[in-house]
Amino acid sequence: MSIAEYNMECSGRVHSYESCGTVDGPGLRFVVFLQGCPLRCQYCHNPDSWSASGGRVVSVGEVVNEIVKYRSYMRFSGGGVTLSGGEPLMQPEFTAALLRECRTRGIHTALDTSGYAALRHSAQVFEYSDLVLLDIKAIRDDVYQTLTGRELHNTLETAAYLASRNIPVWIRHVLVPGLTDDDIMLGELADYCASLGNVSQVEILPFHQIGEYKWQELKLDYKLTGIYPPNSERLANAVDIFLHRGLKVRA
Repeated sequence: MSIAEYNMECSGRVHSYESCGTVDGPGLRFVVFLQGCPLRCQYCHNPDSWSASGGRVVSVGEVVNEIVKYRSYMRFSGGGVTLSGGEPLMQPEFTAALLRECRTRGIHTALDTSGYAALRHSAQVFEYSDLVLLDIKAIRDDVYQTLTGRELHNTLETAAYLASRNIPVWIRHVLVPGLTDDDIMLGELADYCASLGNVSQVEILPFHQIGEYKWQELKLDYKLTGIYPPNSERLANAVDIFLHRGLKVRA
């Protein structure tokens, strides 16, 4: 069996698709949400994607057949395909094979990840990523653990690896009132982003309550009830903190 044949037959678990996404990378994106995630983010809007045994099993070939239907829209808009989740690095072989097959077809590839997976598993995936959307939930380990139930170390190790390979990165940070909108901590994160050298954009994502109903349906303990999205003043303040470090910011 050739490498191409192996890649197309490689299978993984997919949560869902979005055919014309506009917020997960440049241009119009075909977004593949993979199943399984090791983090338990308090503001997760897809807790139904956590279980590694959920979703449906599909082959790379099946996914590629869906993606290429939208190739003309991607090319016209400067878009491509984005693998998100869940956490796509929980399925490194499947994710790498899917990104590789998209690249061979001239489709721009982006990976939306927390960077939590160990590099010994994830490095193969980054080789086929034209862009990485790296979610840094918090720059302090104690806050990161409160938000996600996991440690920060792997995310920072991933960020350093991407910088060493000069792989373009968009940093994503969710602004949660009372948790991640502290000015000093935002400054620390901005300094860190500016130090990497490969961050082409920072996205400040306002916290929202869109996924709360899923937590209720799954009978999960949702801890952010009553927390409102940041107001325009706090959002503008966060943007300014990153702009002052010479970073391009989108909010």
